[in-house]
Amino acid sequence: MRVRLRELRGDELPQWLEAARRFYVNDLERHAGMTTAEAEEKAGRDHEALFPDGRPKESQHLFAIEDERGEAIGRLFFETRPSGVWLYEIELEERVRGSGLGREAMLAFEEHARELGAAKVTLNVFGGNDIARSLYRSLGYVEEAVHMGKRLV
Repeated sequence: MRVRLRELRGDELPQWLEAARRFYVNDLERHAGMTTAEAEEKAGRDHEALFPDGRPKESQHLFAIEDERGEAIGRLFFETRPSGVWLYEIELEERVRGSGLGREAMLAFEEHARELGAAKVTLNVFGGNDIARSLYRSLGYVEEAVHMGKRLV
C-alpha cells in the first residue's frame, strides 16, 4: 500500500484543525450551496461543537495520511460510536488526487476501523461531490438516506 495513517501529534493539531475548517467551508460553498458567510458561520459552529476546547474528544481520532516517503498528503477524522465508526472527513491534497491514493486511504481507514472493533462505517457526502460518491460506491458503500434542499432566496 502506498499510504499509511499516522495519529496526529499534539503540535500538529492547530494547523490540522484550521485546514479541516477551511476544507469544510469550501465543501459547504461548493456542494451545499452556501455563501461564504453562511459556510464560515456553520463551520465555526460545527467545529466548536466537535472541538469545544480546541482538542478532540476521547472518541475522536485525527490522523495524517502519509505517502510511502512519510510525507503528509491528507487528513482523516473519525469518531467511534456504539453503532460503529462515523467518518467526518477524509481529504487528500489536490496534487495527489486521481492517483488511486484516496482508495488506498479509505481501505487503510476501514482496516483500522476493523481493528478498533467497528462493524460498520457511516459517512456523509454532499450530493454534488460526484468523485467522492463514486469512490464510496465502488468500495461498497450504499445510500441510506438522501437529504434534499432548495434555496428560495
